[in-house]
Amino acid sequence: MHPARLPPGVKRVQDSRVWAAFDYAFQGILYATRTQRNMRIHLVAAALAMFAVLYLRLERAYVALVVLCIVLVIALELVNTAIEAVVDLMTVAHHPLAKIAKDAAAGAVLVASLGAIIVGYLVFYEGVTESGAKVSAAVAGIPRNYVFVVLVIVGVGTIFLKALTGRRGSPLQGGAISGHAALAFAGATVIAFLGGTLVVGLLAYFLAFLVSQSRVEGGIHSSGEVLSGAVLGTVVSVALFLLIRI
Repeated sequence: MHPARLPPGVKRVQDSRVWAAFDYAFQGILYATRTQRNMRIHLVAAALAMFAVLYLRLERAYVALVVLCIVLVIALELVNTAIEAVVDLMTVAHHPLAKIAKDAAAGAVLVASLGAIIVGYLVFYEGVTESGAKVSAAVAGIPRNYVFVVLVIVGVGTIFLKALTGRRGSPLQGGAISGHAALAFAGATVIAFLGGTLVVGLLAYFLAFLVSQSRVEGGIHSSGEVLSGAVLGTVVSVALFLLIRI
């Protein structure tokens, strides 16, 4: 199946050097997610860690530490995947140096993962002991990190679905689920919760609908793919909102 053809006058992402660079980077992320089990494990762990940050209402410094660890581990996993690909390309027969290159790259990911576990233990232990009573007692009020965590988890979910469904298309333009629709409806749901008025919520959803509709009219996504993204963004936002208020 070839990528969907765009109407005359509509440019593809690859036509812009800046957007093409982002697109190629996302292609690498999707490839690693699709082919590397450890990458999928890291992404799930990242989503769970971000939810824990939200649920425990950790301070900004703790959130920064968690995000830094997540970024480091995922980045090293991508580097590890790149090294494996280059080694496989350059070597046909088994070679001891090729094994050393792969083992060293895997070791770098392992070291970063162990460090992230240690940091996570210290951060979340502090969060549980300092904030546990506050979490159970707080019924009203949304944590400051709610919006950030929702967008991260929706983004991770979109990457997973794009990678696992396998429909051809560029990461930023096409694929089996619309990331634009997912993020737009996640943002609209967050605004609806935090806006406080029905008018604000309806306006937010109307803007999300316009974003989604533009993907269909541009021939980039089908209505079903846009609907899937909208459902993903809305469900994740609502689920997190309900969980943090239990």
